[in-house]
Amino acid sequence: MRLVFLGAPGAGKGTQAKMLVEQLKIPQISTGDMLRKAVADGTPLGKEAKSYMDKGELVPDSVVIGLIKERLQEPDTENGFILDGFPRNVSQAKELDSLLGDLGKPLDVALVLDVPFEDLMKRLTGRRTCKSCGQMYNIYFSPPKVEGKCDVCGGELYQRADDNEETIKKRLEVYQSSTEPLIEYYRNKGILKVVEGTGDINAIYRKILVQLNPVV
Repeated sequence: MRLVFLGAPGAGKGTQAKMLVEQLKIPQISTGDMLRKAVADGTPLGKEAKSYMDKGELVPDSVVIGLIKERLQEPDTENGFILDGFPRNVSQAKELDSLLGDLGKPLDVALVLDVPFEDLMKRLTGRRTCKSCGQMYNIYFSPPKVEGKCDVCGGELYQRADDNEETIKKRLEVYQSSTEPLIEYYRNKGILKVVEGTGDINAIYRKILVQLNPVV
């Protein structure tokens, strides 16, 4: 199974992708992880990426596509892969299709985890982390027993600076404006599957498997 996983920040893609990786025995390919590894390893593409990152600029699509090409030629992708974090727009999707066509590994499914805007806001702005042990909470969905205190070690809970409402709202708006045309692109190709991403994690996973059933 060759799968692109789409979903807004806070939609729960990471959790669901890990469950799919375990069941399908295929790798999750995160472009963010690939970039960090290439930079750390000092590969030619990593050095090129670092030159942009050091200047605070976005890494060009050509570099990301190059990294994906290298990764997809590794043996663990033979039975498929889950691509996470790319593409983010239609232009990138077309480049990806061209690459996958050249490799003889076209996509089977573009899976969208659909979560209402209000729920995403609560998931992201409600996040709190313990300064001492790193335990995570959400003041709306999984609050600590004592406000501001960790259940595990009693440490102080804090909110990440970029989890404030204004920043989150902007991130979600950027995601929606760039991803809606992408969703339409995959719908027109006949490979789009949409799963409602609210409720119990295991129930969402079962819905994903139902959508993927004809393919897997």
